[in-house]
Amino acid sequence: MITSIKNDKVKEWKKLHKRKGRIQTGTFLIEGFHLMEEARKSSWKIREIIVEEDIDLPISYEAFPVERVTRAVFKEISQTESPQGIAAVVEMNRQSKVIGEHILLIDSVQDPGNLGTIIRTADAAGIDSVILGRGTVDLYNDKVIRASQGSIFHIPINVEDLLETIPRLKEDNYEIWVSALKNAQKYNEVPLSNKIALVLGNEGSGVNPAIINSADKIVKIPIYGKAESLNVSIAAGILMYYLKG
Repeated sequence: MITSIKNDKVKEWKKLHKRKGRIQTGTFLIEGFHLMEEARKSSWKIREIIVEEDIDLPISYEAFPVERVTRAVFKEISQTESPQGIAAVVEMNRQSKVIGEHILLIDSVQDPGNLGTIIRTADAAGIDSVILGRGTVDLYNDKVIRASQGSIFHIPINVEDLLETIPRLKEDNYEIWVSALKNAQKYNEVPLSNKIALVLGNEGSGVNPAIINSADKIVKIPIYGKAESLNVSIAAGILMYYLKG
């Protein structure tokens, strides 16, 4: 039982709250029974489980290394307002080559809630792979993970330079669709091809102009009311479901 917040292990866990600590160790923290279960059912490796002293641990978790901690210690490492008393250190999963007919490319989306929701929706819509461009919020940010509801464990996600990735996708016969407003067609008036890579951009500035210039199709979602624009995660959902026919 770890009883002190000054314990070396507690200090190491707290380092995972920051991107630097996650990169140095190749690990990240997840919290709560739902995320635990999604990770356990996936191919991702759970390095250890951290559980509050009075929490009953399901039998299915007893195969993993377990650290019991006091409530005060768990509160110290928790990043949620209402901790469930269970967390885990998970190893980052180095993804293999992007595959599939429908790929989502994310250009500099900054809000972790938006990114997590987009990943969750991509998983639900049956998108084959997701590529996060440079400048996008860290995949292992706790808010991204929570908003994804565990979908990060179910869909291949890579981090790449999109300006280098897009030419490779074109060579592999992907049609590049970019979501933008200028010189754009209504998304539902554009015929679907067999292999499509859809690019979505930053909440404020949109997609990098250099990426727009590389597009085969520029698509937009019409606005019928007085709203200036759609939230990027909502736009992502509409476009991804259209791609799936």
